Amino acid sequence: MSDKTREEARGPALLSRRRLLKLGAAAALLACTPAWARALPARSLAFKHLHTGEQLSITYFERGAYDDIALATINHLLRDFRTGDVFPIRRELLDQLAFVHAAIGSDAPFQVISGYRSPQTNDMLHRTSSGVATRSLHMDGMAIDVRLADTRTRKLRDVAADLKLGGVGYYASSDFVHLDIGRPRQW
Repeated sequence: MSDKTREEARGPALLSRRRLLKLGAAAALLACTPAWARALPARSLAFKHLHTGEQLSITYFERGAYDDIALATINHLLRDFRTGDVFPIRRELLDQLAFVHAAIGSDAPFQVISGYRSPQTNDMLHRTSSGVATRSLHMDGMAIDVRLADTRTRKLRDVAADLKLGGVGYYASSDFVHLDIGRPRQW
């Protein structure tokens, strides 16, 4: 029997072993995940990007684990819309958004003004606008500027500030709230 014939004959057995190994790895991972983590409620977010018109409603955390595909989809939506650069948005920021949304009891998606900002975009905004930090947390995927269609921005600011999950900036004249996962502070 040639080597090729032997490989063909073993093919289904190898596939079966591979499938068994994958199932075993998944079972081991599930067994290692504490029961309390598997029982955690799913976390979902909905966005409407005001500059691109893109919309997204997605569950990014389920059964005690973050969904990498969902996170990549969110990263794409929250990209620097001026340059197209995509950067990982920190999970803690997404959790902050989910907790704020739940605390408010809103049914509306977050309207996104600004998510990730590339260094080039941040530098341009810093030179042309007041209130843009030289080294903004937007550049590290740690900040977002949002509002909710069914909630006054003042209420969004107050609820986020009460949760003390990070920084909260209120821009009344532009009608948005800045949320970040830096140290809790307000402006």
